Amino acid sequence: MWSILCGKSRTTRGGDRMGEPATIVIKADVEAVREAREFVGLVFGGWGLADYVARTVVSELATNAIRHGSREGDPVVVRAYRREDGVAVVETWDRSDTPPVVRPVDHTAESGRGLLLMEALVLRWGTRRLSEGGKVVWVEIEPVPA
Repeated sequence: MWSILCGKSRTTRGGDRMGEPATIVIKADVEAVREAREFVGLVFGGWGLADYVARTVVSELATNAIRHGSREGDPVVVRAYRREDGVAVVETWDRSDTPPVVRPVDHTAESGRGLLLMEALVLRWGTRRLSEGGKVVWVEIEPVPA
């Protein structure tokens, strides 16, 4: 799968119907986080949903996938879809098998609060392993009309 997805960022149409994922593949480069934010903004807008939580959450997920789950230039997959119950799901896929960990709050640290913030914004989140190696980090977002 990974060799097929390598290359320039690309988007697949999808997400128009419940359960059908819209997908973008970005390169593991922090500059690509902006592409992931714009992508979920367009997808959520197409669904008629507010996108501010999705943009915040995908920024954290994509940044973590790039910094902790990938090597420079690796593909990072970002997907968004709605379940039949209407809940929006955003996922990132990366090469690392190591799950993300919410760290204890350190008021002197300059980083390390992203997952804690994300956790407060979403309904649920978790991870699952990919059979070919790597992991998916997913979040469920309350569907709020725009």
